[in-house]
Amino acid sequence: MSLTITICSTKGGVGKTTVTANLGAYLADRGCRVLMVDADIQPTLSSFFPVTEPAEAGLTQLITTGETEATVTPVDHVPQDARGSLDLVMSNDPEGQLQNWILHTPDGRVRLKTILEAYEDLYDIILIDTQGAVGPLQDASVLAADLLLSPIPPEILSAREFARGTVSMLERLRPMAAMGAPVGSLYGLLYRVDRTADGRSIADELRREAYAPSRGKIMILDTTVPATVAYREAATHQVPVHRWEPRRDGPTESGAETMRRLAAELLPHLDIPAEVDHG
Repeated sequence: MSLTITICSTKGGVGKTTVTANLGAYLADRGCRVLMVDADIQPTLSSFFPVTEPAEAGLTQLITTGETEATVTPVDHVPQDARGSLDLVMSNDPEGQLQNWILHTPDGRVRLKTILEAYEDLYDIILIDTQGAVGPLQDASVLAADLLLSPIPPEILSAREFARGTVSMLERLRPMAAMGAPVGSLYGLLYRVDRTADGRSIADELRREAYAPSRGKIMILDTTVPATVAYREAATHQVPVHRWEPRRDGPTESGAETMRRLAAELLPHLDIPAEVDHG
């Protein structure tokens, strides 16, 4: 049975796509069968890694028709001798019409959850990347998840928006449990953490749940994503960060070590094999 993780936030530009792509690629290299779903009308995840033969259809057809086989695109990042696999459902709704379809369809917000159940025997992990704005498509993505992961830049405005917007969105969706779509547990991932006192203090504040609006509503992961150029460089070259930066000198963790820690903390039930050195 697969586990579905939706990477979400009501704030744009917080690193959702970068986390989705790199976590998915890391898990595939460790032997997991991974499906990534690009549920953002700006299809950044769809072009994050090279794709040679795109599927005939994408997210629009997946949700509106329930079609599965024609919507999955193999991602070229995984070599033929890799133990796992990395597939992608591409975003193909640049004008945002899928939002209206979901809004005006009685079971629109829970359809993605129902449809993805057809993939349970094909994948170990399903990762859903979302847009940075509240709407029907984000609702459907959140309700499809077993657990939720929200990147949080350690800046006071981002922390406030996370506490206000993201937690409020989840509270709004909790009644959907009556339709068989309970809201999953929410995990916060501190993203682009630098070594300044301000960055550390905000991280500590969030971990202590001292920020009142989010108290008791979120678990802050111990793993943090550091503010290094490796993630931007890896994305530019369309390479997973654990391959781009397998090791790093100094106190800041490498991309490979960060992804290893994130996978181990977020998915402790997976028996992930030992590291494979791509350096």
